[in-house]
Amino acid sequence: MRSAIQQFNRLSISQDAAPRSISSPFIRTLTTTTSPRASLTTTADTVIPPPSDPLQPIGPQSVLATIHAFPSLEPLRFEQYPASHLYLPTRRDILHRAVIYEGDKTRLGTASTKWRDEVHGSTKKIRPQKGTGHARLGDKKSPMLRGGGVAFGPKPRDFSTKLPRKVYDLAWRTALSYRFRKGELTIIDGAMTIPYPSVSYVEDMFNAHGWGNKDGRSLLVTLGKKGRRDFREVMEKLGNFGRMETWDEVDVKDLLEMGRVVIERDALKNILLSHQSDLTNSIWVKGLVSANKQEL
Repeated sequence: MRSAIQQFNRLSISQDAAPRSISSPFIRTLTTTTSPRASLTTTADTVIPPPSDPLQPIGPQSVLATIHAFPSLEPLRFEQYPASHLYLPTRRDILHRAVIYEGDKTRLGTASTKWRDEVHGSTKKIRPQKGTGHARLGDKKSPMLRGGGVAFGPKPRDFSTKLPRKVYDLAWRTALSYRFRKGELTIIDGAMTIPYPSVSYVEDMFNAHGWGNKDGRSLLVTLGKKGRRDFREVMEKLGNFGRMETWDEVDVKDLLEMGRVVIERDALKNILLSHQSDLTNSIWVKGLVSANKQEL
């Protein structure tokens, strides 16, 4: 009985407390004021100043190459070349296409054989068709007999393939850039001549510079043949040391074949001017240096 009365009293207390909590109003004041910092004023006369330093493209735009004297290889000066000429990334796919193109272009394709109707001789049947116990056989010009025609033999054909000129010109400059990056491109100021045609003199010079056979041979590229006859004759005798060619006789395969390339400055200029169709819209090549130092 006592517990029931206590529970009743608790219930009455909770009922009395509920209206008191509801009767007390909950008031929340909300004030909206504009901050002076939030005010934004725009004027039409606002001018954004240009950046002090203009943006520069990524990567070097030119490279410095050392010009040497011949035959001492004394450094004379630095010369600036565009990065698109002597500092291109190595593209093995482009070089491979150029070498295959040059190889196909130099194939003669003169192999020729005679088919059975081109062989001179009688068309009489050698033996009867049946009754001999041997295989059937026609005339003596049959490809199965000695002296007869050749079945499906080679005929003169053209093995040359096509390659876009811009891709081929890019391969030229890629090969030169590959040599330049590895330090295997030596640029000579003036003509490469020797004081007297001596095999021992040229052999000692090559060994002193590390151009000989044990160092991978060398390709010497000149502007022309005039004034270099003695040097060319000596190089023909020293075939295991390298080869000497003019700038219009070499190709991409020659630039990659030997250990290094020693080239005259004017010859390099002609090669770069002749192989830049992918850099310019003009198909005419101007500024070439001839063998007698006259620009064409």
